[in-house]
Order: sequence, then C-alpha cells, then structure tokens
Amino acid sequence: MNTPKLIEFPSIGAPDLGYISVAENPNLPFEVKRIYWTYHTPEGVVRGHHAHLQLEQILIAMAGTIHLDIETVSGEKFNFVLDHPSKGVYIPSMSWRTMKYSHNAVQICLASVEYDESDYIRDFNEFKEGRQS
Repeated sequence: MNTPKLIEFPSIGAPDLGYISVAENPNLPFEVKRIYWTYHTPEGVVRGHHAHLQLEQILIAMAGTIHLDIETVSGEKFNFVLDHPSKGVYIPSMSWRTMKYSHNAVQICLASVEYDESDYIRDFNEFKEGRQS
C-alpha cells in the first residue's frame, strides 16, 4: 500500500526572473485525469472529512498555507504543511483527509480519476470499518 508523502517539484528560475515548477507524468505516482482548485476558503474552516475508494491525489498550495492531516486505512497518521508552490502531498486511495487553509490559500489538486460521487467515503466510522475488511 502506498503512503502519503511530500513531493518536491523542481524550482527552475532565478529571483530576478521568477520561477516555474513542473509536474509531469514521469515524476508523478499516477496519470492525471482531473485538475481542480479551491480558493476563498474562510480561515478556520476545515474541509475534506472524506476518503476515496480508488482516487489518488496530489495537493499543492499555489498560494497561502494549507495544513493537511491524513489518516490511512491502516491507522497511520500524517501531518503536512503546504506553504510553497514547489511542494505537494501525495494522498493514496483509502486515506481520510482534512485541510485547514490560510485566508489567501489557493489549492490545486491533481487527481487520478474523473469525479465520481460513489468513490467517496464521507463517514469516518465507515472508513475505519475498511481496516477490518
């Protein structure tokens, strides 16, 4: 089983010119099928509160700061702070996640599959029951 992990994207450029970071399929743990972003999330609001049966994701803070807590189906807990656009966090399937955002945070998500509501587990007790399966 894969575990959540920090991914460092290369920062190419210089202070007087600016930078570019690139996420390409050879450097990613899955082929990207969907990209979406969140923004204007009020500070103090906790988002997420779900896991996915199949979907894998990489979350990146394009601006601001995102505090990310992940619990795997095996019970391992991980905490990450995303505060630079050259860092992302890989979230494997069957990982419960919550996110807290700074007032100016913009999050982009690279997803392994297209949106499918039936892929979500929105009840934490149901998620924990997956440990015993």
